Amino acid sequence: MSTQKTVRRQAGTIEESEALRLEKEKAEQIVEALNTDLANAYVLYHQLHKHHWNVEGAEFRDLHLFLQEAYENLEAGADMIAERAQAIGGVPVAGPANQQERATITFEGEDVYDIRTSLENDMHAYGDIIEGMREHVQLAANLGDPTTEHILKEILTDLEEDAHHIEHYLEDDTLVLEQSLN
Repeated sequence: MSTQKTVRRQAGTIEESEALRLEKEKAEQIVEALNTDLANAYVLYHQLHKHHWNVEGAEFRDLHLFLQEAYENLEAGADMIAERAQAIGGVPVAGPANQQERATITFEGEDVYDIRTSLENDMHAYGDIIEGMREHVQLAANLGDPTTEHILKEILTDLEEDAHHIEHYLEDDTLVLEQSLN
């Protein structure tokens, strides 16, 4: 077994793809955007997973299942983003510390909040991610990369649907609110 380690591609670099023929300068911009989307997806993935583990109350089952579906959607989208970044010559951002540093959203922390607060935090994160991804869809279009544009639009559809569901859960009549017994 060899003990010599060879770096095949250094993080932060772009390797031109002869087959895809996307100019290196364009690929750099797109990979930068994709790595931001990838980092955001994993920060929110971990937050949703935390909420999935800790949800309680009258709507436990529905929320538990919804949160699982939502974090699975994020993970599937993140995989598509990472594979596209790699295909156009980039190195997908990996590792929790690197992803948290690169992300434009902030993980809410380790504390457990009531489900309404948790979902409000999730909804705000979704909104920020959706805004950024819309900009990245336009960037890909402007740089002549319809494949990345298509991939991001597909992921954006799932993000918007999950965000919309959270918005519905937060309506006044969807979650049981604590009432004082005076």
